[in-house]
Amino acid sequence: MTISQLTDLDLEDLVPLAVAGDPRATEELLGRLRPLVLRYCRARLGRVGGSFDQADDVAQEVCVAVLAALPRYRDEGKPFTALVFGIAARKIVDYHRVAARTAYPTEELPEREDGAPGPEELMLRGADADRARALLDQLPENLRHLLMMRVAAGLSAEETGQALEMSPGAVRVAQHRALARLRTLVDQEKEQEQVKQQMPDPEATPPRGRHRAQKPRRRGKEVPR
Repeated sequence: MTISQLTDLDLEDLVPLAVAGDPRATEELLGRLRPLVLRYCRARLGRVGGSFDQADDVAQEVCVAVLAALPRYRDEGKPFTALVFGIAARKIVDYHRVAARTAYPTEELPEREDGAPGPEELMLRGADADRARALLDQLPENLRHLLMMRVAAGLSAEETGQALEMSPGAVRVAQHRALARLRTLVDQEKEQEQVKQQMPDPEATPPRGRHRAQKPRRRGKEVPR
């Protein structure tokens, strides 16, 4: 099959050809998967030490693992991307285990590389990385995973649905629910911050009270001589 014919195939149609060992199909398959995996890893890991190098390395490990898994892959009715993002999720867990020992700081949330940010992305980017991740950690695992794929990684509803075995409509509904929950959490934080700012600082020096003007002392009556 020619390269032009391969590029016209859907991703799922490339999989059996790559599994059979077709080098061109394998190259085309990995070429399509690599940007998805890269965006996903950058979304999950962010910048480390000022760059995306760590996330890009993890993405490369994922692609190598996918390549190694191809000969053993058996179609069980699930989308191939479910396998890919499952590998990616495990690689990210492994990375966090190693990073916990070195304690690299994550400096900021990643930016999407395709198109202008939506309001939900602006909401996430408006917070610092630690605060944004603290908010995301309050979501259930499935919603947090879905939101990172849709908003941060920039995957379409169809791509996300394939990876999570959900319909595109169910993905959009779950995304709306997750974003609504995030907005509620952000509003609650703002209210708590306002209340905290209005409370007096216990360590502040209390203002000195005004001194009362002293009344002039009355002189005693002079005794007549």
